[in-house]
Amino acid sequence: MARAVSVRRRIAFTVLAWFIAFVIFFPILWTVLTSFKTEGEAVNIPPRFIFFDWTLENYGIVQERSDYVKFAMNSVAIALGSTLFALLVAIPAAWAMAFAPGKRTKDLLMWMLSTKMMPPVGALIPLYLIFRDLRLLDSHIGIITVMMLLNLPIVIWMLYTYFKEIPAEILEASRMDGASIGKELLYVLAPMAIPGIASTVLLNIILAWNEAFWTLTLTTKDAAPLTQFIASYSSPEGLFWAKLSAASTMAIAPILVLGWFAQKQLVRGLTFGAVK
Repeated sequence: MARAVSVRRRIAFTVLAWFIAFVIFFPILWTVLTSFKTEGEAVNIPPRFIFFDWTLENYGIVQERSDYVKFAMNSVAIALGSTLFALLVAIPAAWAMAFAPGKRTKDLLMWMLSTKMMPPVGALIPLYLIFRDLRLLDSHIGIITVMMLLNLPIVIWMLYTYFKEIPAEILEASRMDGASIGKELLYVLAPMAIPGIASTVLLNIILAWNEAFWTLTLTTKDAAPLTQFIASYSSPEGLFWAKLSAASTMAIAPILVLGWFAQKQLVRGLTFGAVK
């Protein structure tokens, strides 16, 4: 009897999990399906889920109207550049907080995390004026710097959590063998924390790729990523839903593929240190 109840409970949880996953994934699925519809079919009520006249016309128009490759390369440069600079700052910072903490280390961590609670619009005007005066508007280095600073608290927090799970005795042994701080970070700490670092890198890339507020505000043409590519299909005449969906599908496809192939590494990193 107890076994039957356990089986039914397991089935119920599985069904519930699949239902929640479908609800979360449905907007993406609907966007992809809409991208294969005509503009008339896209606004048809009631909407047709599968049984409609499929077309690739929207993708052709999007390719002709916009330089998708340029926008995509800007997104790649922003995501990878901000991730690299964030790691260069976050790894030493997380190492110091994990293995040489001070009295205010936890307070400092909480303060860094609290900066994520501030609405971005609160810093828009001063940051925009600074970028204007430094001529960093619509520049790769400018938007990469913003993305790095935006995600740095999360990166430091994640790396700090992973580093705390590594026995300090191992690092002490490396110091006794004459390893410098640089070698300790590069040859001892980094290899042991690869799952955590990898998951942090993946998460930072995803966050930088999907950021819209700052990229729409601080870029226009030269450094514009795929978020600008999507926004270009909103016009005073209205929204062209089918073309907008095609542009959105092209923008999210690379990060979806990356997440799909890296899901095991991402889960492994996010659970790193959970079970000793």
